Amino acid sequence: MDPVDSAAGRSTGTRLPPGDFGVVLATLRARRGWSVREFARRANVSEGQICNLESGLRNPTPAVAAACDAAFGTGGELVELAGAGRRGARAEGVVEAGPVVAGYERVLWELKDIGRSTGPRFVTASMKSITRILTDAGPHAVGEQRAEIWLLASKFAEYTGWMAQEAGNPAEALRWTNLAVRWGAHGGDETVAAYALVRKAFIAQHRGDTHAAIEFADQAAGHPAANPVIRAHAARRAAQGHARRGDAGACREALERFRNHAAEVIGDRTPHWGPRIENGNPRLIEASCMLSLRRFELAADLFAAERRRRPPAVPGDSNSQARFAVRQATALAGVGRLDDACQIVEATLPVIQRIDSATVRAELGRFVEEARTRRASPGQLALIDASADLAIG
Repeated sequence: MDPVDSAAGRSTGTRLPPGDFGVVLATLRARRGWSVREFARRANVSEGQICNLESGLRNPTPAVAAACDAAFGTGGELVELAGAGRRGARAEGVVEAGPVVAGYERVLWELKDIGRSTGPRFVTASMKSITRILTDAGPHAVGEQRAEIWLLASKFAEYTGWMAQEAGNPAEALRWTNLAVRWGAHGGDETVAAYALVRKAFIAQHRGDTHAAIEFADQAAGHPAANPVIRAHAARRAAQGHARRGDAGACREALERFRNHAAEVIGDRTPHWGPRIENGNPRLIEASCMLSLRRFELAADLFAAERRRRPPAVPGDSNSQARFAVRQATALAGVGRLDDACQIVEATLPVIQRIDSATVRAELGRFVEEARTRRASPGQLALIDASADLAIG
């Protein structure tokens, strides 16, 4: 058996993740990056059975539980969990949707943790298959549970869109973002429509259309369903858009709006779309804007002070750490400190290779453009060329 297959098993001394049988199954599958088809092949059961188990529509038979246990190498723990589920199941064997929704919310957070540390390729298959399970179950649920399932499907779709963008597929990112809006409306939540405009602003910014990015950000801020979280995200995108256009005044105004809206969010425990505002360091965002305005010295000072003073807001968030590290290197190259810049990039390249993020590679491309305007030693030239190759993907 492949060593990775036994990562959740008793042989490694770890415990099963929390949840009922279906949620545990989905979590274990997500950790390995297996699609439903791949898991079904390994367990020698049908894809339909896997979908019914993970959605909670059916309880596993002893034979199916044993097959899943063997596929994951969990040393009998899945069989025990299935037995406990059967003893507590209702006569018709259909599990209530409430625990399934709560379990899949935990799976979503786990997938986000994996995505931040490893990039899109290890989570996309799981995101898509779980989304299919939720949208299949949604029409069969009733009352509040129906709305909860559609809202959770919307959250999965929004993050799947983000992962599509990270994989360098903006068209797919927009498709999933639009699905998130539709499914959020099925669940009675219009705020996802406002946040979708923020996502579209980022997609436009990534493809270099700063005018569209600013327009989408302004539309998000003015959307009737926008809350302080969404307005803060919108102001951040607007600030970065204005900086890319060289409008320092408009950038400063947007940064001030970001700070004000972010201050409103502190202590708010309502569900949020997108990254938590508390995880966004205003000084690093300001430094990023100064970099786009080509105020390299100020940007370099801000990056150095903040990255030295504060630990990462989200431990294990390799994506954000790599992005800000490369931005700091670009600022240092801009003030002629190429040696310091190259040291940062050299230390960050292995992370960039591992997470394979289109947005981080774009930042690396900006570093290459700036570094190539400076006199470089042979070793630095080799590093810059290697960075250019990686930036292309």
